Amino acid sequence: MIEVSVAIAGAQAAYNFMRKGVQVGRNLQDMGQQLQQWANCMADIDQAEKMADKPPWYKALGGGTQAQAMEVFLARKQAEKMRDELRQLISHPAILGPSHWQEFLKIEADIRKQKREHEFRRMEIKQSIIEWAAGVALFFVLMGGLVGFIWLANA
Repeated sequence: MIEVSVAIAGAQAAYNFMRKGVQVGRNLQDMGQQLQQWANCMADIDQAEKMADKPPWYKALGGGTQAQAMEVFLARKQAEKMRDELRQLISHPAILGPSHWQEFLKIEADIRKQKREHEFRRMEIKQSIIEWAAGVALFFVLMGGLVGFIWLANA
């Protein structure tokens, strides 16, 4: 499960560091670790949004999905605001210029793609295994209850 509050806190920390770095004239390549942290946090928020849009059946039955969806929505809005401020800062001709913003987007997209292919796929497989195991366990419990009911009815 992705913790949205942790992801947005990590994105905020990376954003603050990159903003200060750009203001003092550092290149994007010099801020690789923070750029990677930013992209990973943005990918986590994207994945959390996908998971909130389509929660597992057992979470939908138990409720509580609205709170998670609201948390993801607020994180998405905060992330969009940070991204827009970064775009304005990086694209400013006196600081780095528009070509650096395109470079930023390319690096971010590459990191998101890698994370989606590896980590999120592993999480989806784990989630599927849990859902199937819970479904099979529920089936056997219900079948046991049905057999027990029939056995008591015949006795």
